[in-house]
Amino acid sequence: LGSSNNVMGAMYKGFLVTAVLSVPAIWWAIGFALGGMETVFGANLDGTGGFTGRTLFYCSLLGLIITGLIIWITEYYTGTNYRPVRSIAKASETGHGTNVIQGLAISLESTAMPTIVICVGIVVAYQLAGVIGIAFAATAMLAVAGMVVALDAYGPVTDNAGGIAEMAGLDDSVREKTDLLDAVGNTTKAVTKGYAIGSAGLAALVLFAAYTNDLRTFFPDLTVDFGLENPYVIVGLLLGALLPYLFGAMGMTAVGRAAGEVVKDVRDQFANDPGIMTYKSKPNYARTVDLVTKAAIKEMIIPSLLPVLAPIAVYFIITAVAGQAQGFAALGALLLGVIVGGLFVAISMTSGGGAWDNAKKYIEEGNHGGKGSEAHKAAVTGDTVGDPYK
Repeated sequence: LGSSNNVMGAMYKGFLVTAVLSVPAIWWAIGFALGGMETVFGANLDGTGGFTGRTLFYCSLLGLIITGLIIWITEYYTGTNYRPVRSIAKASETGHGTNVIQGLAISLESTAMPTIVICVGIVVAYQLAGVIGIAFAATAMLAVAGMVVALDAYGPVTDNAGGIAEMAGLDDSVREKTDLLDAVGNTTKAVTKGYAIGSAGLAALVLFAAYTNDLRTFFPDLTVDFGLENPYVIVGLLLGALLPYLFGAMGMTAVGRAAGEVVKDVRDQFANDPGIMTYKSKPNYARTVDLVTKAAIKEMIIPSLLPVLAPIAVYFIITAVAGQAQGFAALGALLLGVIVGGLFVAISMTSGGGAWDNAKKYIEEGNHGGKGSEAHKAAVTGDTVGDPYK
């Protein structure tokens, strides 16, 4: 942790070591695959253009830099030390509604900086080595995937450790430590989701180029028009942008239904066993946990089918209406629309949810009246919205 006891700083050390170790590995892999770092590939007939292993290496470094920036930006929007979370905590002083309004505002604002970083990354990588430069930047982001997955798992582990400490009636000092770790866990959960959607956003052009190349390979006689004046392309883009919203709605509705079942179960246990309230008997925790686990699996079946079936349905419906070429045009636009729409929905939900959660943690540290205050009650409402949002 170091002298400052900075938990997020310790996480950054792990990420930094991973990134630094990956740099020589990427250099070696590119040199090995291409037979040297200075060989020119993809040049025009007059010798202009093209790229070398060295420029692809620079694109890979760019991918690592983009990853680091997205992680830092996400921490800014979800960490308790910065303006966004503290503004939600401050808004909690004036009630539940203002907490929710400020939380939504922060969630929307949090999409701007990652998007600008991704846009700059696409332009720089394209200038260095064209589409393959963007592909190498996006692939290099995977070099730190092991550390990022570890950060993702860290969040739920610390969250549940806090729950165990509270249920076991451990000393308040234990809960203080787990709360600190849990606040960092909220940030790392948002970081990992931002990393995932960021790499997809960076790779959008590459994925679309791969799609068009496959069409030329497998359907050489088919002319597919991806121009924006093609109405079926606009339809595909709109339907693609819709899917993340629809998926999010289904997921949040599922959480709401599962939460309703838990409330009913808890009320039933209180009604059937009054001894719970007087601490003479223990609640049936296992029954409630089992209920949540089953609901989590069952409720996500239909949302999970949405991204699988939607492309198939769009392709066959548009093909039936306007022919195969337009079916492929709409499908390609759909895939692009999903990434573009999903980028904003995902970042706003993950950063907004994490900010709501940590605003409550910030108040529980003794700020704005501390635990049990009116601001804390409003922050609990915000956290209740923020959890399914995440």
